[in-house]
Amino acid sequence: MRIDVLTLFPRMFDNFLEETIVGRAVREKIVDINVIDFREFSDNKHMKVDDTPFGGGAGMVLRVQPVYDALKSIEGNESALKIMMTPQGSVLKQDMLAEYKVRDHVIILCGHYEGFDERIRRYFDLEISIGDFVLTGGEIASMVLIDGLVRLLPDALNKEESHLNDSFQDGLLEHPHYTRPRAFDGMDVPEVLFSGHHQRIETWRFEESLKRTKERRKDLYKAYMKKHKAKK
Repeated sequence: MRIDVLTLFPRMFDNFLEETIVGRAVREKIVDINVIDFREFSDNKHMKVDDTPFGGGAGMVLRVQPVYDALKSIEGNESALKIMMTPQGSVLKQDMLAEYKVRDHVIILCGHYEGFDERIRRYFDLEISIGDFVLTGGEIASMVLIDGLVRLLPDALNKEESHLNDSFQDGLLEHPHYTRPRAFDGMDVPEVLFSGHHQRIETWRFEESLKRTKERRKDLYKAYMKKHKAKK
């Protein structure tokens, strides 16, 4: 997979692209991630990428020209999945990541300032948000999207890091995990995990996953129960 990121702050991605699973996937050429400073495409002699909004109002608005020219400079942009990071977009979900992971090429635009010139939206396929809140810019949000996407790519995770049992993978929150020591500060690890009986352990994990989802995310629990009731 190839990912191109359009941003005004490329240095924010330096450590992100070198560390943990994303960094390993880049080094092993599982994913090719390019960070593009679209300020360099401004036709303004002062390299400005924003301007005051028509009609008045506070804040500055990203100009369409630098974004358009930066986008068009990317080879294969016509067939790429083009995503804008914006609080007005659809909230990112695990099933959306599973859908995007099959694409060969993804382009992500990080917004900044008060917002985008509305005409920029014409050149993008999707608008994505990571929640009902506002950040200074789209860089952190784009890292969330990239991280969630890359870890689903074949060979990005080691076998011990498999995403198949992650929270949301089957519509439920993940079950509790334990490791050494067996007892700590009056808290003991459930006996079933030492039984050596794989079926009993899997049953316990499923029941705990169901219980945790019901307690913490009733919306997910209801959706899961409705889905599996319909299959019967």
